[in-house]
Amino acid sequence: MSSSSPRRSGMLGFSIVWIGQLVSVLATSMSQFALSLWVLRETNNSATAFGLMQVFYITPFLIISPIAGAMVDRYNRKAMMMISDLGAGLATILVLILQALGLLQVWHLYLVSAIAGLGNAFQWPAYSAAISTMVPKEQLGRANGMMSLVEAGPGVFAPLLAGALLPLIALTGILFIDVATFVLAIGALLIIYVPQPPRTEEGRKAESGGLLSEAAFGFRYILARPSLLGLQIVFFFGNLFAGIAFTLLAPMIVARTGNSDVSATALGIAQSAGAIGGVVGGIVMSAWGGTKRRVHGVLFGHVLAGIVGTLMVGLGRTVTWWAVTLFLGALLIPWINGSNQAIWQSKVAPDVQGRVFAARRLIAWLTNPLSPIIAGVLADQWLEPALRVEGGSTSALNGLVGFGPGAGMALLIIVCGAFTALVGAGGYFIPAVRNAETLLPDYDAAQTAPAATTNTQTSIA
Repeated sequence: MSSSSPRRSGMLGFSIVWIGQLVSVLATSMSQFALSLWVLRETNNSATAFGLMQVFYITPFLIISPIAGAMVDRYNRKAMMMISDLGAGLATILVLILQALGLLQVWHLYLVSAIAGLGNAFQWPAYSAAISTMVPKEQLGRANGMMSLVEAGPGVFAPLLAGALLPLIALTGILFIDVATFVLAIGALLIIYVPQPPRTEEGRKAESGGLLSEAAFGFRYILARPSLLGLQIVFFFGNLFAGIAFTLLAPMIVARTGNSDVSATALGIAQSAGAIGGVVGGIVMSAWGGTKRRVHGVLFGHVLAGIVGTLMVGLGRTVTWWAVTLFLGALLIPWINGSNQAIWQSKVAPDVQGRVFAARRLIAWLTNPLSPIIAGVLADQWLEPALRVEGGSTSALNGLVGFGPGAGMALLIIVCGAFTALVGAGGYFIPAVRNAETLLPDYDAAQTAPAATTNTQTSIA
């Protein structure tokens, strides 16, 4: 069957895949919510047991990501997308069977988390690279805005749906829905056409050597291009400071509201407002496509998000203030991420995007284990005790964040917001970052440009 027959391609094909992913991720988020409640109940609210699920997820993800990126470039893109969905589906089927038989234990979920981490290591580079070949270049911002809805939308609806369905169909029913939606997601992939990228000189260079050499190619590629490296450094530090602030958000709100029954309501309202902001931002980005110079979305977006979505959150002391600022901060995330993704998709040759994008994600996610440690040490060991009472050497700070439980965490959130804004503003002072879109030729232009005029950032050292 030819690629132009019933198989869909282009923006229509992408939209079909997007719908399948949106429904599947929503169901998966419902399962995660239900399983989280199950783990907390089974372990008597053990934070350690709960946190180990994330450890078992992120560790294999980080280890396998470079190899996954190389395999995405080496093999058929659509097949890799289907394998990643199939792996996640099989993990859910395993949990469903164990739960239905009454055999499910907490350690089983650690194993499943590891399988899910392995599958997602393939999923993100596969889908990101596939978008580059399916969607016209001028539609990349819109397509990435749509993908941001897949990330943010379930955060609004999944807890509500899972909470409503659990009394009716229990955990087994939620898991069954999740499995059914995996079938839908794979079915969407079966009826669309994902073009394989044309072979480029960069792709041929990447394939010299074995699989491990190919896995390292993404890092070499980024390091050889100051503009891409600069953008990645912006995101590394932006993620670091945002991660510290996000770690402290829930305990700060709970502490500020007296650690009472009101605290759960306040936290739920604040987090829901943020999730809604992400959905609205994704819709706006899908319709708008972002600024003409996408680097403004990355740099100025960081400035605004640092001030409005982080610094001002720390200044707040009411649920309304937290809800509004978290909504506005999340509203900006699809603009930031969509703009950055569009730059990389248009500058990196499609046949090496799997390797390069996997390296990107690995570098960015290195902040995940660092942020909670930094946040915990600074808040618990220093700032919270220092601002527990009014007056003394902290009197000036008392005027900014008050005193008592939560004040030290609020101060650290404010500092993180200021540093996030500085990271974005600092990018404008670095020509390689500020002018990334002009210094780096589009990958299709680079293939037709004479060798003598090829920009120095396009060659691998």
